[in-house]
This record gives sequence, C-alpha cells and structure tokens, in this order.
Amino acid sequence: MPLIRSILHMLWMALTVIPWALAVLVYSLFASSTKIYWLCAGWLRLAVNGGTAILGIQNRVTGLENLPTGQTSACVLLVKHQSTWETFSMVTLMPHPLAFVFKRELLYVPFFGWAMSRMDMIHIDRSQRTQAFAKVVAQGKRLMAQGVWVIMFPEGTRIPRGMKGVYKSGGTRLAIETGAPVIPVAVTSAKCWPRKAFIKTPGIVDISIGKPISSVGRQPDELMREVEAWIEAEMRRLDPEAYAGTETTPVWSKKP
Repeated sequence: MPLIRSILHMLWMALTVIPWALAVLVYSLFASSTKIYWLCAGWLRLAVNGGTAILGIQNRVTGLENLPTGQTSACVLLVKHQSTWETFSMVTLMPHPLAFVFKRELLYVPFFGWAMSRMDMIHIDRSQRTQAFAKVVAQGKRLMAQGVWVIMFPEGTRIPRGMKGVYKSGGTRLAIETGAPVIPVAVTSAKCWPRKAFIKTPGIVDISIGKPISSVGRQPDELMREVEAWIEAEMRRLDPEAYAGTETTPVWSKKP
C-alpha cells in the first residue's frame, strides 16, 4: 500500500506542477514578485494537502506564537533538513513570504525550477563562496526590509533520521549582518519521508518552532552552536526512537 500511495502522490505532483508552472511563467509577465510567490505557494499547498490525503502524512506544528509579528518584521529561519517535505510545508505554514537560499542549478529543473526562477529568491553559485555570501547578505537585507523572511538549512543537505550534519554558520552570519533574530526549527519528516526515498509511509511530522534568538552582539559560530544545540535537543525530544541507545547524535557527512 505505501508503494501505491507513493506512486499516486508522485503522479499527483507531476500532473499538477506542469500547468501550474506554465501559469506562473505567463503570470510573471505582468504580476509582482509577491503575487507570483503566493501563486507558487498555492501549488506547494496542493502538494502538501495531497501528501496528507494520499500518503497519510500530517503536520503537527508547535511554536507558531514564537514567530515575529508585524508586516515588516524580519527573521532568519534555520531549519532541520531531513526531506523534501519541509521545503514544501514551511511555505504553507509561514504568514510571510519566504526566500530560500539555494544552488542556482535548481533553476534548470523543468517546470518546477522554471517557476522558481520567477520568484524573488536567493540562488547562489557555490563554487564562488565569497561572492555567494556577499549576494546572500545584499539580497537578504533587501528582502527582509520588504517583510520577506529568509529560510536556510544550516546542515546544507538532507540528513538521515537520527543523525546530524555539520552546521555551517552562513545563516547566523546573515542574521548578524542584518540584525535579524534567528528562529530555529526542528522537523521530524524523515519518519515518513526519508532522505532520497521513493516510498513514503503514513504518520505525523512534528514541526517545532523555537523562540527567537537575538543576533545582536553575537559571533556567527557561537550563535550557530546555540541554534544547533536547541535543534538537536528538540529532535531527541520529538523523535526519541531515532536516538535510542546513543549517547550523542551521530554526525553524518555527505560523501563526495
């Protein structure tokens, strides 16, 4: 049954993304970036709702009261990354538009990437790290002044359940440069949608939003250590089975 459900959901996404992306490409000729964002968010909501109806995956969200209030309130969301699920879900949950920081190669993915290219996001060339971070800061300042929140995955890639990657300080560096608070987010999506897995299983994905952490007067590495400590402790609380019998969280690194 999980295999059939997974096939049906993949078909659901494939069949809906093509007309939706074409509509975005046409609409982008005369619409603002904000309107384009919410049009794209509509497809992500369709994918998440389809995941609930077809795959049996449900979100259980706590900590929404920790999000900043106000139309132009800024923040940098630093999110645990276990699967594609949270990249879809975060957009549907947040009251503000989000700007993802991602590698520019994703823009070449047919339909999905083409639609992404019409949104005001931060796509970078990872081979040019110094220039890439300067671009993140410049665009991050501009977007946050407009009430757009920047979202980053500090581990850089999807991490297997019960493990952690190397937390990089790019997100906290951006927060310090812009004066925006950091909001850590723990996500247990790998319980239902494991990294690179085609077959998904029904269940509940916990999304826990932590309290804002001020970036004023902080150092990037020290601030990231606080973010990492909160996220990893919260992951153990939310998904104790994944960490059973381990004294410390196993560190996972992507093989070259």
